[in-house]
Amino acid sequence: MTNEIIQQKLTEKFGDLVYNFSEPYGMLTFETVTENNLKVLTYLHDDAEMGFTFLTDLTAVHYPENKEKEIAVVYMLQNINLGLRIRFKVFADISKPDVYTASGIFSTANWLEREAYDFFGVNFVGHPNLIRIMNVEEMDYFPLRKEYKLEEQTRTDKDDEMFGR
Repeated sequence: MTNEIIQQKLTEKFGDLVYNFSEPYGMLTFETVTENNLKVLTYLHDDAEMGFTFLTDLTAVHYPENKEKEIAVVYMLQNINLGLRIRFKVFADISKPDVYTASGIFSTANWLEREAYDFFGVNFVGHPNLIRIMNVEEMDYFPLRKEYKLEEQTRTDKDDEMFGR
């Protein structure tokens, strides 16, 4: 199976709901609408020819310049038998970062989604235990969002040698 065949099968199955296909470093990458993530994941997992039964990674990325699509959820899937890997993304509005949970399809999604929630604030709808995994529950912000100014480089109130500069 090749990236071209996978892209063709996805396009036949989902039409215009899968788009922005590319192959950075040889890995097929594409996007789908947020509401379609479970359909795509189920198809990739359950279809005998596709066979992407291993969720290698799931993470989020904050793109503050993408209005109404600031939060991306990135899925990395692997077909272990064929040694194939693919990546796909869904984008959500930061004011309502709702994405359906994949924990019913992949057990590994449980903790990975909790981590994405903890650091980026992605609300995985239907997740069985969506609570913080590394940060304290009282934290009222999501630390990996790019919502804070970078440190002023001209500061003179600290010794830069102490910080390895």
